[in-house]
Amino acid sequence: MLVLASASPRRQELLRNAGISFVVQPTDVPEVPQEGESPKPFAERLAREKALAVARQRPHDFVLGADTIVVVHGRILGKPSDPADAARMLRLLSGRTHEVITGVCLVGPSFRHAVEEPQGLKPGYLEDSSGTPEGVPFHNSLDETGVDNRELRTAFEDVRSETTLVTMNPLSEQDILSYIATGEPMDKAGAYAIQGIASRWIPRIEGDYCNVVGLPVALVCAMLREHGAI
Repeated sequence: MLVLASASPRRQELLRNAGISFVVQPTDVPEVPQEGESPKPFAERLAREKALAVARQRPHDFVLGADTIVVVHGRILGKPSDPADAARMLRLLSGRTHEVITGVCLVGPSFRHAVEEPQGLKPGYLEDSSGTPEGVPFHNSLDETGVDNRELRTAFEDVRSETTLVTMNPLSEQDILSYIATGEPMDKAGAYAIQGIASRWIPRIEGDYCNVVGLPVALVCAMLREHGAI
């Protein structure tokens, strides 16, 4: 089962439109950059923290975490805290090209065949490539020929990101105030929604449109296929 560690209705809609089945289990991770943290590592870290927070409760499921940020001249713009903050962000974006970065993290179970237990190794544990026991128990199972097909259940973490360039036309002060009055900017990174009213001010993007909405669907699907989640 795929679990989306996000309450975002936009991410849910994107996954449904792509024909991907999932359940939702949001998590509360502080979206605050660490000192000196650059935008891409910040987005990827948040995606990982969100996925792991849910995966600890659901170790047998695939868990997808994501975080979207807007970056203009190296400055990270998250969700506005109030209308004044939204106006500040929109003034920064007005007439400029900015980046939209979404970090995504897929966490889930994987299976590997156990190696034959070498001398002195504790039964039921695997050895890694350096010769050190991994310390994670495997499950025993014999097939009909009596061959031991024991496998180790491990958790993998796959963290990636997608970047899209977005150009916004110059906005007048009236444009900004009228837009904020609609309420649309208040829960969006960078204080705008490309799929909503703000589309009238965005003449050009370079990259994945879905990424700007909140989830790079093509990248996520590739990750899900690679790990056998779909």
